[in-house]
Amino acid sequence: MFYKLIELKKLGIEIHLHTFEYGRGKQKELEKYCKKIYYYKRNSFIKSFISKDPFIVKSRENRHLISNLTVDSSPILFEGLHTTSPVFLKAIKKQKTFVRAHNIEHLFYKGLSESESSIFKKTFFKQEYKKLIKYESILKKIDGIFTISPYEQAYFLDKYGEKSIYIPAFHEVVKKVNYTDDSEKQLLFHGNILVPENVKAILFLIDVYKDSNYNLVIASSHQNKNINTEINKYKNIRFTHLKSQNDLKELFQTTHINVLPTFQKTGIKLKLLNALYQGKFIIANNDMVEDTGLETLAEIANTKEEFLEKTKMLLKKEFSQDIVNKRLRKLENFNPQKSAQIIVETIFN
Repeated sequence: MFYKLIELKKLGIEIHLHTFEYGRGKQKELEKYCKKIYYYKRNSFIKSFISKDPFIVKSRENRHLISNLTVDSSPILFEGLHTTSPVFLKAIKKQKTFVRAHNIEHLFYKGLSESESSIFKKTFFKQEYKKLIKYESILKKIDGIFTISPYEQAYFLDKYGEKSIYIPAFHEVVKKVNYTDDSEKQLLFHGNILVPENVKAILFLIDVYKDSNYNLVIASSHQNKNINTEINKYKNIRFTHLKSQNDLKELFQTTHINVLPTFQKTGIKLKLLNALYQGKFIIANNDMVEDTGLETLAEIANTKEEFLEKTKMLLKKEFSQDIVNKRLRKLENFNPQKSAQIIVETIFN
């Protein structure tokens, strides 16, 4: 979303940003790209949890938001179903409305419930899954839906017709990456370690490489005691705490293979795009790359044996400029400038 702001600003769009904050306070960096920024607090957990509406929507129901949105007739771009309570409450009457669908929400929450070990969280995610199936029909009232991957586009196009438009994920434009092949012969998985889906992927990778001679790095900006305990059992596996984006960029440069399994086929994983733009070789499973248009840019492995086989093969292979050029040609379809132009042309048509 941040990189979307940057590209829209470049096209001369005046942005009024409405955002829910989580105790982090105002963000000065956003003021470079937005005409005005409004901050809101989410509603209490209990009040939102017991509602018949999805928690992610109910907790963002805010009368001040509605008042600020309806001060003029500017079109509105809602980021995900999460933020669409003004449409649900029929508060938006005169403005054109668009939703950026980050994934198929009910399937996303179904996947979370299947990955979660906590009984409470598993129950919560199941409830959200059921509520979101019903709530999704709000999209019938929306003027346009911007989908994030070919997989989601097929789903939304079938349900809501031609107002569904595929817009690839926005990302940082990496102007120059030092693609030398002096990287360490190590493997890297990066991601938010607080997300159940990533925890499941990490545990899978630990099981894959724990008895091997390969060095595996798990990198995240957060800590997870259970994961750390598991990692500490093996000398060839270590955890790296990411304190900044530069830490991750440095890891990309010093890593020969990015290992990227996922067990939830929703949206497109930004970790995949990051690795493609800034990293070297990639091993991914079908759920990570299938229906993204990027299938040919990664080695595919779905089982423990396949991951080990691909690892052995790639560690003997040199990362070359030819591989870089092939990627860049394919990634041209993910050009954020083109994506921003399509959004602008659609909204202001």
